[in-house]
Amino acid sequence: MLMRLQNTVLEMIAKGQSLSETVDYLCRTVEQMIPDIVCSVLRLDEEDRLLHLAGPSIPPHYSGAINGLKIGDGVGSCGTAAFRAEPVLVQDIETHPYWAPFKSLALPLGYLACWSTPILSQDKVLGTFAFYFRSKRGPSEIEQAIVDACVHLCAIGLERELRNEERRKLAYTDVLTGLPNRARFNEVIAEKAEHTDPWGLLLIDLDNLKMVNDTFGHKAGDDLIRSVAHRIQAMSDQETVFRLGGDEFALIITGKDCIDLGFYAGHVLDSFKTPCFCAGQTIIPAGTIGGAVARNGDIAEDVRQNADFALYEAKERCRGHYLEYGPSSGSAIARRYRSIQQVSDALRDDQINAYYQPLIRLSDQKVIGFEALCRMRLRNGDMVSAGHFQDATSDVQVARDLTARMLDAVTRDARNWMDRGLDFGRLSINVSAADFIDGRLPDRITTILDRASIPFHKVGVEITETVYLTQRDQNVIDQVRKLRQAGISVALDDFGTGYASLTHLLTVPVDIIKIDKCFTERLLSDRNASVIVESLLSMCTRLGYEVTAEGIETEEQHAILRRLGCQIGQGYLFSKAMASHEVANLLVGEGSYVPGPVSYRGTNACSAERLA
Repeated sequence: MLMRLQNTVLEMIAKGQSLSETVDYLCRTVEQMIPDIVCSVLRLDEEDRLLHLAGPSIPPHYSGAINGLKIGDGVGSCGTAAFRAEPVLVQDIETHPYWAPFKSLALPLGYLACWSTPILSQDKVLGTFAFYFRSKRGPSEIEQAIVDACVHLCAIGLERELRNEERRKLAYTDVLTGLPNRARFNEVIAEKAEHTDPWGLLLIDLDNLKMVNDTFGHKAGDDLIRSVAHRIQAMSDQETVFRLGGDEFALIITGKDCIDLGFYAGHVLDSFKTPCFCAGQTIIPAGTIGGAVARNGDIAEDVRQNADFALYEAKERCRGHYLEYGPSSGSAIARRYRSIQQVSDALRDDQINAYYQPLIRLSDQKVIGFEALCRMRLRNGDMVSAGHFQDATSDVQVARDLTARMLDAVTRDARNWMDRGLDFGRLSINVSAADFIDGRLPDRITTILDRASIPFHKVGVEITETVYLTQRDQNVIDQVRKLRQAGISVALDDFGTGYASLTHLLTVPVDIIKIDKCFTERLLSDRNASVIVESLLSMCTRLGYEVTAEGIETEEQHAILRRLGCQIGQGYLFSKAMASHEVANLLVGEGSYVPGPVSYRGTNACSAERLA
């Protein structure tokens, strides 16, 4: 029977059945073989504490009382056996000093004697296997043989379990910091879906890791990551701090504490204020935090995504601080995040296209040029204007990628028209504040024009006052000057809607002023708008600027602008933005566009058509 038991247990271990189930089966079978004994199997943890593994006949209150017991000489039979790494027999629990603290638990259950044997693996104690006797005695010769076999089986099972745990630890632990990694974080988040206890999530992003890597080397960057990990871990419980990879960490807050995530976020940011020493350099960590709380009905994945939204928004709006996702701000954050993802996908899938709206000489409706406008093709085939994904252009990288894609498309189309002998006048393309950051915009534009053999005077760029408000003035001035010196015209778009238009005319010379459509659409209903437009036209004429009125949609607006002295305009009255082949068809004709109503979806937003 003992041989059959050994084979069955070994088969269970080989098949990967759980250790607790396997050892529980072992204990039940042995108790059937020896009716007057009770089996107990304990395992030893890394802190030398005994943990209950199996004991099917032991009452829960007893196993709970000894679970977590620290081993030591004289600590019961099992604690002493594990400490000495040798079997310990106590034939009278009632009188033996080892059992003085525990006999009140054992005696009422009829446990009068206890024999405990350590489970060893290469002289390392893994746990204990014990018999409780219901009489004051020691083991028989047969019982000794059974225990020897059981201890050997338990050692095999525990060794396999330790190897599995080590593999699991490697798979779920970040090597650099020792923190649980993204895989473990995903598991913990998934487990949150099965509980209703309140919890919250902080996502922490280091702001200066790239700078440290680039300046001092990756060893300094690794030291910075380790230092930050230890600081966050010091204020948290075990397995609530995770390194998600790169420069991002996660902190899960549970219970009532999650009501005030800002309190914890503040402590994390405060911990960053202390300098740390990284590869011989003194570095002050910097980080940004986004957070979200699980509210009634929220699923775990939603909370995770909300914290992601908040972190992204915090990095854009208030880098170095904490931002929490809330019902009032959530929709805006989510909309912007989705917009960025949508545009990024469109760029990757080559679904960004250039459309062209004609610039019309108002005196004879002659086409004198085109403004290139960004259009994105949706998955369903619909083409939408930049106004529908303008939120995405606040992301620096997305904005730069859009400009690069538009430059490629515009130069390709322009080259095609020129090869066909078509005169398109001047093409203008919108650029954003992000394009001026590195100071190389003029070089990028002239390089791509040279490559396509397109004369510089055939191309213009349009910028808005946002460029001046978000960049250092001198940086913009220098690049605008280089563009104009190269022969590329510069237009100030949406003129009149910002905070310091007149000041910019003094500091940043441009060639063209584009009066925003907000003024055009009020010409008939608001006398003040008419006065302002007239004044702007007079001022620009005297300063030598070319003026274009945007958003002309009615014959009445057209007539008023001509009367006020405006020479160039664009808008749906003349044409909506058109694809490159439609431009070619127009240019093949007389190069003019007969005024007439154009069906379109109106918008109350100023400059919904321009590429932000």
